[in-house]
Amino acid sequence: MAKVLIYSKTYCPYCDRAKSLFKSKGVNYEEVMLDDKDDEFTALKQKTGMMTVPQIFINDTLVGGYSDLATLEREGKLDPMLGN
Repeated sequence: MAKVLIYSKTYCPYCDRAKSLFKSKGVNYEEVMLDDKDDEFTALKQKTGMMTVPQIFINDTLVGGYSDLATLEREGKLDPMLGN
């Protein structure tokens, strides 16, 4: 099974959608909450170039945000990435 890491914030509907998608597939994920971690969020933004959450990594590779994740699912590309 792939390692899934989600950087998120508490009041983020797209974060909730991403987590729900993984849960519906039975995929465990690690979540890093960035609510009170401005320095960590700034470093993450500099690393990825993305300014919003969620930021989703599968096996240490940036997948993108929820829209990117949903596109992978719709195109049938997510399961192979997850090892399903």
